[in-house]
Amino acid sequence: MFGKLRPLMAIVWKAPARALLAMGVHPNAVTIVGTAGVLFGAFFFFPQGDRMLFWGVMVITFFLVTDMLDGTMARLGGKTSRLGAFLDSTLDRVADAAIFGALVWTFLDVDRPTALAALVCLAVGSFVPYARARAESLGIDAKVGIAERADRLVVALTATGLVGLGLPVAVLTWTLLALALAAAITVGQRTWAVMKASRANPDLAGDHHRDSEPSAGA
Repeated sequence: MFGKLRPLMAIVWKAPARALLAMGVHPNAVTIVGTAGVLFGAFFFFPQGDRMLFWGVMVITFFLVTDMLDGTMARLGGKTSRLGAFLDSTLDRVADAAIFGALVWTFLDVDRPTALAALVCLAVGSFVPYARARAESLGIDAKVGIAERADRLVVALTATGLVGLGLPVAVLTWTLLALALAAAITVGQRTWAVMKASRANPDLAGDHHRDSEPSAGA
């Protein structure tokens, strides 16, 4: 759902993207700095708990927007590349692991059910981009699903921030479990899309793809 806002956000980020390009900043540098910022926000703020959960969410949210800024810069500056696409996709996975991994660390000795919910959310969520990437490596469009990355991050960070402001930890626990379920459903939807495409065209992407790894996913 939130992923559909990307075209609008791309328009919003045009001005700062042009400014950074004029300063000689490369889009890949923005991608790396954004991921480093997410790592800092997750592993510095989250483990301190309480109100620091909220501030960690604020820092992470600020740096997550670079996920759209670097793409806008690449398009405007004519600097789109395979390396850029690889970095963007790979570092997205690093950011996701940092956010949910930090939640596991934070609640491991405080609230085991929440830590477990964060771990399950991280594990199941990792299959969502893989399913899409694997489908695309077979020549099948599998962007379908009720819970794309942006949706899961927005919901998870919102719940985390609200707990930091005083809501019961159970709010985060059940939110993470719901997101894990939504991620599992999304994987199922993408699997079904591949099944339908394969039935419609049995010769699509033959057996020579069977042992190949997918490229990049989102």
